[in-house]
Amino acid sequence: MQISHDISRHDAVAAPGLSAPVPFLSAYAMAIKRYELLEPGQEQQLARRWQETRDERAANALVTSHLRIAAKVARGYKGYGLPLVDLIAEANLGLVIAASRFEPDRGARFSTYAVPWIKASIHAYILRSWSLVKIGTTAAQKKLFFRLRGEMRKAMGGAMARLTPDVATVIAERLEVTAREVMEMDARLNGDMSLNARVGGEEDGAEWETLLVDDAVDAETVLADREQTERRSSALRAALGGLTARERHVLEARRLADHPVTLDQLGVELSISSERVRQIEIRAFAKVRRAVILAARDAARAGEWRGEALPLAARRGRPGASKVPASIA
Repeated sequence: MQISHDISRHDAVAAPGLSAPVPFLSAYAMAIKRYELLEPGQEQQLARRWQETRDERAANALVTSHLRIAAKVARGYKGYGLPLVDLIAEANLGLVIAASRFEPDRGARFSTYAVPWIKASIHAYILRSWSLVKIGTTAAQKKLFFRLRGEMRKAMGGAMARLTPDVATVIAERLEVTAREVMEMDARLNGDMSLNARVGGEEDGAEWETLLVDDAVDAETVLADREQTERRSSALRAALGGLTARERHVLEARRLADHPVTLDQLGVELSISSERVRQIEIRAFAKVRRAVILAARDAARAGEWRGEALPLAARRGRPGASKVPASIA
C-alpha cells in the first residue's frame, strides 16, 4: 500500500470513513495511526527486501509504519513559527531518505537511524524559511543557529540578557566558531524576531524560545558534521591531486594554511613576481572549484549524496524532494 507523504495546504480534507470534512491535521493524525508499528524482525525483513530487490511495497511499509514518529519530531519544532503541515512534510522527506539508506545488518532499529535524518530535513527547511541573510551554509553555522539561545542561557546561569563580548567568546569556544560569528548570529536572530517576545503578543503568554526544541547535541549534528566533512575532504584531496606541484603549493599557502602567506612572500620564495603568484593562485583555485563541482554532480547521479531514489508518492509530491537536506549534503 502506498500513502502520499506530501502535505498539501488544504484547510480541510474528507477523512476516509467520515461524511463531513475535518481539519487536515486531524485527518492525517487519524490516517497514520492505521499503520502498525513493526517488530525488529519485520523491520529487518522489509529493509532487506528493499535493499536487495527494490521492492516498493517493502519500502512503503517501512516508511508508513514510522510516519507517527516523523510527525512527533515535527511537532517539536512548532516554536519556529512555521506551518506544522510543512514541518511534517519535511519530516516525512527525511524519513524517506533514511529508508533509502538504512542498512539492516548494522543492528540498529530503523527509528533510531531515521530520527537524525528527519531532524536534518526539518533543520534545512527552517533555515531556508527564516528571513535571515543566507545563514546556515555550513554545518558550524547551522549548529550555531539552533544552539545559540541554549548556550546563552548556560553562560548566563539560566537568565536571558543581552549578549556581551565576554559571553560570546565563551559560546564561540564551545561551538568552535568565532566570537564575531556568535555576535552576528545573535544580531540576525534579534533582527528577525525576538525569541524573548511573547507568543501572540500577550503579556502573560509564553516566550517563543520556551517553545523551541531541546538544543542539546544530538545524533543529527554528529552525523551531519562527520559525513559533510568526509565528503568535502575527499573531494578536496582529489581536486588537489590534479594540480601541478607549484599550483598546489601556492593554493595551500594562500587558501588552506592557518596563516596565509602573502603574494610577495611567495614571489620571493618561488623567484617570480607577486602578480605571477596571483595568476597561479587564481588558476589553481578555478581548477579545484571545477573538480569539486564535477565530483558533487557525479556523486548525486550515483545516489551517494541524495540517497537512492524511492518510488514513493512523497517523491512526486514536493519539488526537489529527491535532494538530501542541506544539513546532510
